[in-house]
Amino acid sequence: MTFDRRQPDALVIVYNADEGLGAALFDAVHKAIRPDTYPCDLCAITYGAVSMKGTWRDWLKARPFPTEFYHRQDFARAYPALSRLPLPAILRRDEDELTLLLGPEEMSADMGVDALIAAVEAKLAAA
Repeated sequence: MTFDRRQPDALVIVYNADEGLGAALFDAVHKAIRPDTYPCDLCAITYGAVSMKGTWRDWLKARPFPTEFYHRQDFARAYPALSRLPLPAILRRDEDELTLLLGPEEMSADMGVDALIAAVEAKLAAA
């Protein structure tokens, strides 16, 4: 899909999950055993048991701008003024300014990758 509007400097993806291997293992088990209580719908949509879903990965790679990934702790360190932003979130970065595209209220674990991609594309087109 081609947009007439200026592309962002980056797409910023922030997971409502902890960083590190131990946290990733715990999250994988949590998603498998109690998916209804897992706190990161973005993780549930874009990741399988241990790796990023191919459709999401391929869509991100095809974008003409980079993607930055954060877990809640490293996002708070990188952007302390936004440390209370409800997560998960997908943001648009233009220079040093971040604009929220999708927040937790717009994501649902059962929406699927294709619906997430369509929602992000619609927000980028409207920005």
